[in-house]
Amino acid sequence: MRKKQNYKRERKPDLKHGSVIVGRFINYLMQDGKKWAAEKIMYDAFEKIQKDTKEDPMKVFEKAMENAAPAVETATRRVGGANYQVPIEVRPDRKFVLAVRWIISVARAKKGKPMAAKLAEEIILASKNEGAAIKKKQDMHRMAEANRAFAHFSW
Repeated sequence: MRKKQNYKRERKPDLKHGSVIVGRFINYLMQDGKKWAAEKIMYDAFEKIQKDTKEDPMKVFEKAMENAAPAVETATRRVGGANYQVPIEVRPDRKFVLAVRWIISVARAKKGKPMAAKLAEEIILASKNEGAAIKKKQDMHRMAEANRAFAHFSW
């Protein structure tokens, strides 16, 4: 029997910028259903980005998401009793999810500052191709490159 087909949802944009990407980021940032708190953190982070970089925070945010999104990842395949890490291309929707997850987790792991400041700092670093989220992406790419010999197992 076939699996139920998962249809793409209609995503709602955020209120301030009218951007679907920012709306989705806020939803991932949200904890315990407190969307207002996540929105406040995001918009405070945007204000801090505006103040620190003197650039449009939306452009900095989009650049950060683009830089943090991985192109390849490894998937485990079992072939003849052995497990291989097979490099595969990352789907566009998964690229966004991984980038968001990494930026938020790195910001949450930092200590000593309000979440908005930590998030703004990480977004600025990611837009400059620096920071821990970019390091995670590079580690993933390095892993895929090291296992390129097993690419013929990707089916």
